[in-house]
Amino acid sequence: MSYKNIDIKLLLTTTIAIITLAGIAIGSLPKLRMNRSTISLVGATFLVLTGAITLNDAYKSIDLDTITLLLGMMIINVNLGIAGFFQFISSKIIHYSKTPVELLLLIIFSSGILSAIFLNDTICLMLTPLIIEITTQLKRNPIPYLIALATSANIGSVATIIGNPQNMIIGISSNISFLHFTRVLIVPSILSLIFLFLIILIIYRKEFIGLRFKNTPEFNFRIYKPLFYKCIFSGLIFIALIITGFPLPVVALSSASILLVTRRLKPQRVFVEIDWSLLVFFASLFVITGAIEKNALTQKLFNYIEPISKGNSGLFVFFSTVLSNLVSNVPAVMFFKPFINQFANPEKTWFLLAMATTFAGNLTLIGSVANLIVAESAKRHGIKLDFLEYLKVGVTITLISILLGTYYLEIIY
Repeated sequence: MSYKNIDIKLLLTTTIAIITLAGIAIGSLPKLRMNRSTISLVGATFLVLTGAITLNDAYKSIDLDTITLLLGMMIINVNLGIAGFFQFISSKIIHYSKTPVELLLLIIFSSGILSAIFLNDTICLMLTPLIIEITTQLKRNPIPYLIALATSANIGSVATIIGNPQNMIIGISSNISFLHFTRVLIVPSILSLIFLFLIILIIYRKEFIGLRFKNTPEFNFRIYKPLFYKCIFSGLIFIALIITGFPLPVVALSSASILLVTRRLKPQRVFVEIDWSLLVFFASLFVITGAIEKNALTQKLFNYIEPISKGNSGLFVFFSTVLSNLVSNVPAVMFFKPFINQFANPEKTWFLLAMATTFAGNLTLIGSVANLIVAESAKRHGIKLDFLEYLKVGVTITLISILLGTYYLEIIY
């Protein structure tokens, strides 16, 4: 192959990659009905067609451990939803909320804790309509509570490997154990939730001053007890397998399999609720990053920011935050993944990457999928969560949580 052909091939690969990543960042392409999943799938296919990566190498580039872990968690979450678990949590939130301050506090910490266990996107999907129903019945302004839900879901998700998709990639790639990952990142997560609570109280102080709910409305829901109890049993098995050191994909699939062994629930009831488009997105994104790495594009880009490999945590966090808001947090993690071992302390760098890319999602309304889920769900209920309105909380909590997380990791490492 001639030098000229190599240049053309590299140019073509670069163009496809840039258009695809831009589409993923925006969430669509002009005048086309495409979402992140279809954009990434089409981009990956074009990279195979143009020879940027062979079909065999494309298959090899897909991290099946991450896909398996994500699928297993989705099956568990769908069963929890059918069992009425999330409605049960919402009923407890409204039962124990006697004032708007208490309601805010319970939403923030319930969302944060649940997101660490059941994926932040799932929690936002399940709780947004319930939060809207609660605030409507109590005649409260839903905006501060919806912002609290989205931002706390992102903050809480940083505490575990299964809290969000980018943490799953980091957990699988780094071989950091589940318990060690949580021991390190649970502190900045909890502290950031506290700061979030204070920030929303200050910004929306008129919503929370001197008021008690006269009558807490009834929250009607139905618990499907056989599945509910089976979910509890599955959760105990999940915890036991994690403690005994089983690989996370095996843990997730084992717990999911327990729930799939049933005489009552039709399989299609579960599988129709699984977000297959997210699995397509992940698989395609692995192929895209594989093609980019194969053509040394990531190495070329990394050379421009090589000073971050010299032990400057602040600079690394800055680039991670910026990249997460340019191309989204999952592609940002995939960009840095091949180079983490070049750092003086790879384990610390993995934690910095998990912390920064997750907290960065709170910066703007389009910074994370969780935020978009809340905004779109609210829109369907006739509530507009404005971009600028979100920034009032988003910018402040992002700066505080990232600075806090960076400082904390510097201390313990």
